[in-house]
Amino acid sequence: MAQLLVRSVDILLVQKLKHRASAHGISVEEEHRRILKEALSKPLADKPSLIEFLLSDGAAVHPEVELDIRRSRKLESHREVSL
Repeated sequence: MAQLLVRSVDILLVQKLKHRASAHGISVEEEHRRILKEALSKPLADKPSLIEFLLSDGAAVHPEVELDIRRSRKLESHREVSL
């Protein structure tokens, strides 16, 4: 089997990986393998939309970040312009 060394990984990302591995009861290395396998096994057409990704567990963001996906119902009024 090949080995993969990933350098310069953000510490918050490493912490999330450790937390996720712990939650699944597996090693960080195994969690990393599973994430890579899952991400690279999907055909490109099966990738989630941006909203699906942001709402999924895979898109865990900083707790202080909020996602507001409500659409504005406000319509801008149109005005006539004379030239």
